[in-house]
Amino acid sequence: MKFKYTTLLFVLLALITSCTKDFEEINTNPNAPETTNTEFLLSDVLVSTAYAYQENAVNRRPASAARYLTLVRNTGYDLLDWGPVDWDDIYARLTVNKTFMETAQKRSENQYVAIGKIMKAFNFGYLTDLYGDIPYSQALKSKEANLIYPEYDQQQAIYPDLLKELREANELLKGNSQEINAKGDVLFKGKTLAWRKFANTLRLRMLLRISKNYTPAFTEMQEIVNDKTAYPIFESSADNAEMAYLGNIAAYSWPGGPLAMIDFDYQKTKVSKELVDKLIQRTDPRLGVWVEPVKSTTGATVDLNRYVGVPNAIDAPSAYNGGEDHVSVFSSAFFRKNGGTANTLLKASLITYTEQCFILAEAVQKGKLTVPGETAESLYYKGIRESMSSYAITAPQTYYEQQLVKYNATLEQLITQKWLAMLFKGAEGWFDQRRTGYPAFVTGPLAAGRGIPKRYTYPDSESAKNRVNYQKAVAVFGADNQYTLMWSLK
Repeated sequence: MKFKYTTLLFVLLALITSCTKDFEEINTNPNAPETTNTEFLLSDVLVSTAYAYQENAVNRRPASAARYLTLVRNTGYDLLDWGPVDWDDIYARLTVNKTFMETAQKRSENQYVAIGKIMKAFNFGYLTDLYGDIPYSQALKSKEANLIYPEYDQQQAIYPDLLKELREANELLKGNSQEINAKGDVLFKGKTLAWRKFANTLRLRMLLRISKNYTPAFTEMQEIVNDKTAYPIFESSADNAEMAYLGNIAAYSWPGGPLAMIDFDYQKTKVSKELVDKLIQRTDPRLGVWVEPVKSTTGATVDLNRYVGVPNAIDAPSAYNGGEDHVSVFSSAFFRKNGGTANTLLKASLITYTEQCFILAEAVQKGKLTVPGETAESLYYKGIRESMSSYAITAPQTYYEQQLVKYNATLEQLITQKWLAMLFKGAEGWFDQRRTGYPAFVTGPLAAGRGIPKRYTYPDSESAKNRVNYQKAVAVFGADNQYTLMWSLK
């Protein structure tokens, strides 16, 4: 989570720019809303959110927890002994978003108020998905209410409020004719309908996530899919909430490319055995796009395949199968070419049509949802095909006729295919695994604790500086460790 400095830099640059245009403006409070550029704040919120979320998906704990990759030198995340995790970067983005929303409200720019609500729901949703109970209702109020040390809200209270924000955003945009600045809207280029689809598709994700303990979840999902006029959702991958990379500096480049701002490179990162084996078992054409074959099979000591993944959390992973010439890395041609900018298929994804297909497929398969014109089977196949298409692949029909791929109405099969499709797409691979138990990962002999972590532990700064509220939260929430179940998982 490195984007707190980038986000703060954006804010500082905005203030510096507004102050230096005219020296006299320094004496007229440049921090006041009337001197703030709404479109700049919009692009700041969107860029910082999308790029940070994608960076987490490729380089951080979610990628290790989802068992997409294996770290062979700097193995900390891979061993699953994470310790406290800072959250300042997410709150920094939420602070900028709050300023954006307040500015829009004072200018009666309802289109931007609605977008602010969507981005608030996205960022706070990600935050509570990572930690569980978090400062929410009192967060970001240090100035107006002098709440430097906010209390924690329980997840079961946070989620309904975020869902309400998304519903309100959809309603605001539905009846609003105010133009969204296309240059400032680096996500959807000013398309109001696209923002409505994003809001409602995000609602579907969040409702499924909490469906175990949120009674109205499937009723609300049914309301959405029953009326696409009132609640438009994604209709194809052209609707995806994702952003291209500019590639001119590290912060604007694909995580893992030569310009990228990362603390380990792809020579220290190998493809997980979990991922390679599942792709090989299915003769999956994504294997050749995502993964490079080994440099040589001669001298291999364990696995003579052309594609070899490294098991997670083993002793001396860099020496596995006879050394690094005999194991696979992620494709440099696909994932690292010119920092990723030359490959238009690489984008910072917030949520995609592929994911929506699997979300609906799961709900229909459980008998909890009816989607007009669709079945769980048709949605399952759509999810796979959309994933293939996003990498410019058309799988032969024989792929879908294999025993492991042919629809069998089991949650394990569906979630395994979703896990494959969610490679480096946010934290969804990890979040689905901890929610469903699939895929059933082999964590490795050196892995800490009791399997795949369920959450992040709170930052050290909370127990040190916000100790009273931290202790109250932990007393309600349970032990502050990475295996304590948050409300949505109980």
